[in-house]
Formats: sequence, C-alpha cells, structure tokens
Amino acid sequence: MDIGAILWIIIGGLILGIIIGPLARLVVPGRQDISLFWTIVIGAIGAVGGGFLYEAFGGEETAGIDWIRLLVQVGVGAVLVILYVMSKRSSTAT
Repeated sequence: MDIGAILWIIIGGLILGIIIGPLARLVVPGRQDISLFWTIVIGAIGAVGGGFLYEAFGGEETAGIDWIRLLVQVGVGAVLVILYVMSKRSSTAT
C-alpha cells in the first residue's frame, strides 16, 4: 500500500466519520449516552480502522461506491460505540 492510498483512507475516514458515527449508533440496539462530538470521533476512528482492515484482508478499490468497505467501516464503528458505552457504564457503576 502506497502513501497516497494511506492518506486517502485517513482523509476519507475522517470525512465519513460524520456519517458512519450516527450509522453505527443506529446499528447498536438500545439507547447510547454519547454526545454528537464523540459519535463523530468514534465514527471517524471506525471508518479509518475499517478502511485499513478492509485493505489488510485484500479489499480492492472499486470504480463506484464500495459497499463492502462501507459495511466494514460501519461494523467497526458499531463495535467501537458498544465498547465506548460499556466503558462509560462500568466507570459510572463503580
């Protein structure tokens, strides 16, 4: 993977974080006590991490919208939302 591809994953992930964060929250059942700021931050981290994960497992660039990459990014974002909610609950319970 060249530096240009890495930069596009990071830039695209940061931009997609605005969309992927709320999508990840929609995928997670129940109510999440997360601010909009943290939703976007977690979405951006999920998008970047999901993009690198997709590339690591052999995902290739497509001419249009890469739906599989997007699903991986939303899935990673959803996992991060779950982890964040669980960490907040455990820290307030103690």
